[in-house]
Amino acid sequence: MITTVTILVLFSYLLGSVPTGYLIAKRSMGIDIREYGSGNPGAANVYRTVGKWAGIATFLIDGLKGFIPVCLARHYCPENYWVAIACGVIAILGHMWTIYLKFRGGKGVATSAGVFAALLPIPTAIAFASFVVCVALWGRISIGSICACVVLPIASFFIGNHPLSVNLMVTAVSLLVIYKHIPNIKRLLAQKELKFEDGAKKRKEQHENK
Repeated sequence: MITTVTILVLFSYLLGSVPTGYLIAKRSMGIDIREYGSGNPGAANVYRTVGKWAGIATFLIDGLKGFIPVCLARHYCPENYWVAIACGVIAILGHMWTIYLKFRGGKGVATSAGVFAALLPIPTAIAFASFVVCVALWGRISIGSICACVVLPIASFFIGNHPLSVNLMVTAVSLLVIYKHIPNIKRLLAQKELKFEDGAKKRKEQHENK
């Protein structure tokens, strides 16, 4: 049992640490995504800098980095819910502080979504809906991400009979993701935060000027 848990935890961190956005940007354009846009190697910055499909691929793969460890933990340790929670949290931490990029990673939105989709799908769906609505209204992914982080713990507490440990984990991770968005919050207050479509406009202008 101890060996199984140790392997699951180590796997969760290493998988969570895979720098998807960095690798896709390198492969697609030969650039270090950390030197462009917001400097964050997450799906939003990849979308704005590299392109639509690169951003979508980054989001989906980052989500799987959280979803897979939780599913494996629940399969191999079905009697111990704490193992699934631990693997989910560690995958998120791996994404945020990846060993492959000197512990400089993303903000954990997509990976957290994958973790919570495996643990509590209905609250996650509600939080994702709030994300979509906020992005549609304000045109900024950061606002959608922060709103989803507020909605998810509330939905987790009031919808479904989830263990208290899960609700506390959801709250803690949501606060951590919001904390990682402090630079975005500062740019929002200064009215300097990039909009969702800004990258597409910039890429179009660069293409027309060639």
